[in-house]
Amino acid sequence: MKRVFELSLAGLLLCAATAHVDGEPARVNRGHDPFMQISKAIANCPTPLGPFETEKEWLDDSHYRIERGNSCWIEGRCRLPNAYLYDAEIAESVQRRLANLNAATHWREQSTLWLTLQRRFIYVEGCVAPGFDKKTFLAELAKTADVERVIDNTVSDPRAAQLPYRTQADPDKPVLDPGN
Repeated sequence: MKRVFELSLAGLLLCAATAHVDGEPARVNRGHDPFMQISKAIANCPTPLGPFETEKEWLDDSHYRIERGNSCWIEGRCRLPNAYLYDAEIAESVQRRLANLNAATHWREQSTLWLTLQRRFIYVEGCVAPGFDKKTFLAELAKTADVERVIDNTVSDPRAAQLPYRTQADPDKPVLDPGN
């Protein structure tokens, strides 16, 4: 029994040491914000970081997240007491909206996109084909019920030196003029 305990303890210490050596704090979707890939037509498009953040980032942003979430209620612009409470409903609505938009815009065949929903905002991140009618796509997406704003963080070159969004592969790399 003592030997099993020693082996378990050694394994636990090894795991802890490995985690410390990596030095990478765990990134988690701490706010449970909807994050979804909606298309896959353009190869090698960098995967956005989306709503994944370290505990320190979460704590640093917590005051502002509370303030931003409650301000629409305080101002009388929201029926729910926090703007983040809309996101799950919007995620369902946006799936239906996207199904109808494809016939007009062919977005599935011309993009690799992810959506992050936070406080009634839709962040559109990823890659679009040159010539894709992004303006129409974004305007139509903005017509989804309860959406306050759609933010365009897309590129037409997946190999661009800088992107307008943070990526899962290199989350600390600076971004180029994000749409938000």
